[in-house]
Formats: sequence, C-alpha cells, structure tokens
Amino acid sequence: MGFSLDERLASFGDATALCWRGQSHSYASLGTEIQAWSRQLQRLTVGPSECVAIVGDYSPRTCSLLLALILNRNLIVPLGTPPEAVLNEHLHTAEVGHVFSFAEDDTWQYRRQPPGATATEHPLLRELRSIGAPGLILFSSGSTGRSKASLLNVASLLDRFLTLRRGYRTLVFLLLDHIGGINTLLHILTQGGTAITSQARTADAVCACIEAHRVELLPTTPTFLNMLLISDAHQRFDLSSLRLITYGTEPMPVATLRHLHEALPNVTLKQTYGLTELGILPTQSRAPDELWIRLDRRVVDYKIVDNILWVRCQSAMLGYLNAPSPFDEEGWLNTQDVVQVDGEYLKILGRKSDIINVGGEKVFPAEVEGVLLQMDEIREALVVGKPNPVTGHVVVARVTPSRPPEDPQTFAASVRAFCGARLQPYKIPMLVEIVDGHGHTARFKKLRPPAVPAGAHGDLSL
Repeated sequence: MGFSLDERLASFGDATALCWRGQSHSYASLGTEIQAWSRQLQRLTVGPSECVAIVGDYSPRTCSLLLALILNRNLIVPLGTPPEAVLNEHLHTAEVGHVFSFAEDDTWQYRRQPPGATATEHPLLRELRSIGAPGLILFSSGSTGRSKASLLNVASLLDRFLTLRRGYRTLVFLLLDHIGGINTLLHILTQGGTAITSQARTADAVCACIEAHRVELLPTTPTFLNMLLISDAHQRFDLSSLRLITYGTEPMPVATLRHLHEALPNVTLKQTYGLTELGILPTQSRAPDELWIRLDRRVVDYKIVDNILWVRCQSAMLGYLNAPSPFDEEGWLNTQDVVQVDGEYLKILGRKSDIINVGGEKVFPAEVEGVLLQMDEIREALVVGKPNPVTGHVVVARVTPSRPPEDPQTFAASVRAFCGARLQPYKIPMLVEIVDGHGHTARFKKLRPPAVPAGAHGDLSL
C-alpha cells in the first residue's frame, strides 16, 4: 500500500464521510468507529490474515468494519445478503473463520465458524498471508454456473488512489459484494468524498436521494439507466447537482446512451471497464454519446487477439479459490470480450458467449437491442438466440411495448420492418415475443439466459 490508509482518512477531519438514512457521519467519527472495531476484533481474537465475512449492505458499521479489517490485514469476504444455502457455500469456499452479520438498522451479530467448517488452506490464501497483505474475496453472480471466488490483494487496489484528487458526493449504488461497489467506496473514502446511500435502488428513490443530498456522481449500470429513463423520474426530481454518471458491468445500448445524453445534457457520461478478476480499470470515453473508450496504457497493458481483448495489470486477482487460474504463463487474462478497434480507442461489443451464430454470421445482442430501443413503441428489449436446424440459431427479440398493442402480429411485423431498415438481414429478429418487463439481477444487470448450443433440444423449426 503506497500510503497510510488511517492517516489519509484522519486528514479529512470533520468533512462528511457518509450519509446514511438522513444522518451524516464525519471522517472523525468514522475514525472513532474504526478504532472501536479494532478493539472489538482484539476481544474476539480475530487475528491478522484470518478470513472474515461481512453479511449486509452499506451502513456506518459495515463500512467502518471493512476499513478496520483492511488495517488489521484480514482477508475480507463481503457477501451482501444471500440465501442461507449460498451463504454457507461461500463461507466454506472462502475458508471464513468469523462472520459479522448486519441488520437493516445497523445492529450486528457475530459468530465464529466451528472447526472443520472451512476447507483446507488454499495455496493462494497462504501466499497472500505470507506477505501480510489485506485481501478481498469476491464471488461472481453465478448466473451462468457456479460462483467463482476471486482473491485480490487490497493493497494493489488501494495503490490506484495514491494521488489525492477531488472527492465527490457519490451515491453508492453498486453492491458492496461487487468489485464496482468496493472500488466506489474505496475511491470515495481515500479522496475525502461523501458516500451517500439511497433507501432503495428504484429510479424514484435514487433520484430523490440525488435531489435531497446534492449528489454529484452516480456509478450505475445500463439496465438501471434505462429503467430511470422509462420511469421519467429524472423529470420529477431536481438532478441539477449531478455532474457525472459512470456506467459499466454490461454493454450499453447506443439508443439508451443517446437518450440519456439528451435527457441530462449537463451531466458527463463515462463508460467504465472492469472485471472482478482485474479490478476497475481507468478509462476515457471518446465522446459522451459514444461507446468508444481508451484504456490507460500507463496502468494497464492490453492486446487484441482474434478480436478478443486480453489484459494484464497490477490490480489483477491472484486467482480463483475454486477454479483453475484463467491467466496464461505471462499473466495475460482473456476477458472473453469481443472488441472493435479505432486507433487507440476500443468498443466493447459483448461477451463471446453471448454471440448469436446465424448461418456463420455473428450477431451481438447489444447491437440489435440498441436498434429496438430506438422505437417509441418499445420500452425494454432483450435479444437472445434460439437453436435452428438450418441456420444454427435465429434471433429472437423479447420486447416490452410502451403500451399493449392492439394486434400483436401487426406489432411484430412493424418491429421486424423497423429493424430491416437498420440492420443486415441475418440480424433481424425472426421472432418477436411480447413480454411484461424483463428481470434483472440484484446487481442491475439484464437476466440474459445462457446460450443454447446449435443442435440442442428445443430447436426452432421455421
């Protein structure tokens, strides 16, 4: 760690560190809370390098405990509020010895995991413990299979914040068990900013929070931003304090981005890029209404192999605790993201696994979704591939209309005609399914079903 975290926090004095449920907590009070946790850890004999789980969302106590654990050089496992079966599996995989669970009112309970409840010490945990560095274990969402447990060196993550810059009043939207949420919190508190929590992660609640607390920065997802635009919440609340919106975690439809730029012309829109395995990487957007970004070569090394982005950086994880290492012998990670290149700028087209193969031609769902969202008659769109014995797959559009159509067949025909004027023939949805809204994960990413291989059962004959 290139700076003293406790000294950096203390230097901000009486500035507001956290706004939670209408109450402000200064950096001085945060420091007092951290010291109280340090004493509590000693009483509970939570030693350095032990794995400690935090079960709960943002609050004064969860945030101060997380910081106390970093200073105590623990291995921290933020888990949100998962179902009991998932919680127990994660505790076992991460070899957790101590669990702190927080209720909505910020009261907490502690339990020590019984002997034998954890797995045998993993070599990666042993490696991190040998250098006395604080660690972070994050679990993937598991939407396409078993959750992977990534082990990161917190000191490497904090090195990004060595230079002191202006801190923003930031709404902490991304969950604490997500690399984006952790990155946001560390960025706020190491720069003297203010972390502001919303009562809920709905469009109205978030916009009300921005108005009430004069929020300047909103880090969020394209799915949530589309929900915000659909709700018109940005027109019902005063968002004049908002200076910057950052978005990532999934492809952004161009139509949503341009609509957002028109709706909030005084707000800078910035695309971020990161993976749990790499951390959040520094980027620069070419234009506020474009999806081209530039990665900072001073911080991250990257290469393009067969249109796939490969990355190597200092903040990368040590590896998975429950899966083989994804890095090659030289430390390169295949991100599985397909990209276009324009000079020094990249455009992320989508995950390789999401590509729909139509007769040998590649279709990226985000591109078709972006066209569908240009229709005034469509509020939400999700594009998937269905197996077909002739073409391999066909494109299927699941859309939520702005209002119920009088004739679904006529509506579907108009959707295909609209796409036909803007897309190549193989990208046009063969089927248009009318649905009542799309689900999303707790992390506000689209619930995109896993791709079904061509030739699998359930082939769609046309």
